[in-house]
Amino acid sequence: MLTDQFGSAVTLTDRAALAHWNDLQMSFLAHGATAPDHLAKTLEADPDFALGHAVKGIFLLLLGRRELVPTARDSLTRARETASGDMREAAFAAALDDWLAGNPAGAAERIEATMGLQSQDPLAMKCAHAIRFILGDRREMLDQLDRVLEAYDPNHSGYGYFLGCRAFALEENGRYEEARAAGIEALAHAPDDAWGLHAVAHVYDMTGDSPGGLHWLDKNERAWSHCNNFRYHVWWHKALMHLDQGEIDAVLDLYDTKVRSDHTDDYRDIANATSLLMRLELEGTDIGDRWAELADLAERRTGDGCLIFADLHYLLALVGDNRKAAARRLIARIVRDGKNATTDFSRRFDAPGTAAAEGLEAFGEGAYGRAFERLVAARTTMQRAGGSHAQRDVFERITIDAGIRAGRLRQAGALLDARAALRGGAEDSFSENRREMIADLGRNRVRMSAE
Repeated sequence: MLTDQFGSAVTLTDRAALAHWNDLQMSFLAHGATAPDHLAKTLEADPDFALGHAVKGIFLLLLGRRELVPTARDSLTRARETASGDMREAAFAAALDDWLAGNPAGAAERIEATMGLQSQDPLAMKCAHAIRFILGDRREMLDQLDRVLEAYDPNHSGYGYFLGCRAFALEENGRYEEARAAGIEALAHAPDDAWGLHAVAHVYDMTGDSPGGLHWLDKNERAWSHCNNFRYHVWWHKALMHLDQGEIDAVLDLYDTKVRSDHTDDYRDIANATSLLMRLELEGTDIGDRWAELADLAERRTGDGCLIFADLHYLLALVGDNRKAAARRLIARIVRDGKNATTDFSRRFDAPGTAAAEGLEAFGEGAYGRAFERLVAARTTMQRAGGSHAQRDVFERITIDAGIRAGRLRQAGALLDARAALRGGAEDSFSENRREMIADLGRNRVRMSAE
């Protein structure tokens, strides 16, 4: 048995395999494009490495694609066949089993438990963090990091990545200044920590400081240039900042050359694209035929049903391109999955999924009163859809605009107040513009009633 670079014992016996395993962990922590290659080389060098098989299965499930579930099951089978009795290996295999059974929260708990055995285990930390993010478990995402906070110090080679995860968890819990400081320190220790860089970008978004956010991203582009498709998401953040500045040409250029330069069907890439196009359309921008390629991809994934977060973004594409029949198929499947749900995870298709999906469909059809009612009904559980505040904000914007278009001015104003409260009182250009709309419409009502 050998020891990896973080001090964790591994059942590898081949030092070449260990080198690949160390590279895999570093690449995974940095969202590096090379991570799959390093994992493949590890298992080629040692096909009986149970932990590698379990981690492979977890990585596959993180991709949120129904067709990869059988391969993840195969990974679980291999992890069990090659089990050595090591407690950490067994915990990761059990976590994979939990997730395959529809209990990713249980998977996160098992992985977090291994951090009690080896507190300085960035692989376990990052895996649990990723699962909590998918679940929208913002409080537990921070709690699990705080439980091992004292185990990390600046001499630990995973320290910067730990801080990057903590920066994001702090931001999602509204502790913006702490998040900013942690993210800046994360990059000082790990210059390729794209997650920490992105956490600070979230702070700029949530505090309404798009000029500061653009400066932050411009001076730290090297922190995400090495990334896998996560780099598209960082470019998405930059596009949002330009949108806040009213720089529509810059947004469209980033969309075409960065955010959607590769027409992948990864749900995270589609989420970036659909939410950006919807924000642009809400601002009255003519986006041309950009919905079409997204809708083509979304139409092929209406039966997926792995993540409600993914399904709602597929629906944005179908609504955006007026694919009514495909949108109805997707909504019917979401409703069916919600009614037949047997786990906490699958019940998210019922709440917030069903109400949110019906609201988005109604918005696309111009039935703004119904859209507002259904989207408001989804708001109380939208956190359960997963993702970040910034990602879910597209649904908040649609809800507010539906309220304004339906004449529900007081209720729309109350939602703007709630949105600002989440952001520590900060107002961005969206909020300022909608408050002006509400004021103008209110004055028109008064004038018309007086005539």
